[in-house]
Amino acid sequence: MKPADIHSLVSDLKARGEAFALATVVRTVAATAAKAGAKAVIRPDGTISEGWIGGGCARAAVLKAAHDAIADGQPRLVSIQPKDLLGAQGVSAGETRDGIRFASNMCPSKGTMDVFVEPIMPQPELVIMGASPVAVALADLGARMGFSRTITAPPEDQPAFAEAERRIEGYALEAAPAGRRYVVVSTQGRGDEAALRAALASGAEYVAFVGSHAKGAALRAALEKAGVEREALAALKVPAGLDIGAITPDEIALSILAEIVRIMRRDGGRP
Repeated sequence: MKPADIHSLVSDLKARGEAFALATVVRTVAATAAKAGAKAVIRPDGTISEGWIGGGCARAAVLKAAHDAIADGQPRLVSIQPKDLLGAQGVSAGETRDGIRFASNMCPSKGTMDVFVEPIMPQPELVIMGASPVAVALADLGARMGFSRTITAPPEDQPAFAEAERRIEGYALEAAPAGRRYVVVSTQGRGDEAALRAALASGAEYVAFVGSHAKGAALRAALEKAGVEREALAALKVPAGLDIGAITPDEIALSILAEIVRIMRRDGGRP
C-alpha cells in the first residue's frame, strides 16, 4: 500500500472510532527488509491491516509493542538489533532502557531497525444527559477538550445544543461501545431517575449527577427501591465535578471536565 493509501486508512479508522496502532520504521542500519519511512497499520487483534514493517525478524517485536501500546495508550520505540550488538550495549532482548524497548534480530542479515509504534485511540465519549445550562456549557467546552459528544435529551430540548457528534432523543442510552465513556446527568428534575438508570447501566467509566448531596441521596434511595444495585449506585458521583467553588454553569462545566481529565490521566488514557 502506498503512503497516501495508509494515511487514508488511518483517517477512515479514526473516523469510525476504532483503536489501532501505527508502526513507522524510523531508522535502519545495514541490511533490513523494511527501510526508514515504511509504515503499517496494526489492529488490536495483532493483524496488520495494511503496510509493511519487515518480515519475521521484526514482526513479533513490533506486534507485541503495538498490543501493549493499544492497551495503555502509550507509544513505544522498539530497537531490533543483532544479539551481539545488544550484548555490546549491556542490554537484553525484552529490556526497556531510556524509553527504548530492545528486541533481538535473529535473521542472518544482522541489520538494525528502530520502529516507532503509536497508538491511535478513539476519542473519549462525553455523554450529556439533559439540556440544562450546565449541560450546554459542557457540550461547548467538551468539544474544545477533544471529546466526542453524545447528547441525550427530549426532542424539544435538542435545539439548545448548537452541534454534537451524536444525538439521542430521550434517555435510551445503549451499553458503552469500545472506548472510554463519561456520562454527566444534568436534567434539572426532568427525567432524573430515567436518565440515571440508563447512565448507570451503560458501562461508563464515570457517571455523575449535577445536583446537591441531598438530591443525590434522595435519588439513590429511589433508584435502590426501584431495583438498581447498590454497587452501581455507589459509583455515582454527586455532586459532579471537582470542588473548586464553581457557581456559574461555565465554572461547573469546567469542574466536571477537570474531574474527568484527572480520571483519564490517572488511568493512562489520553483525550
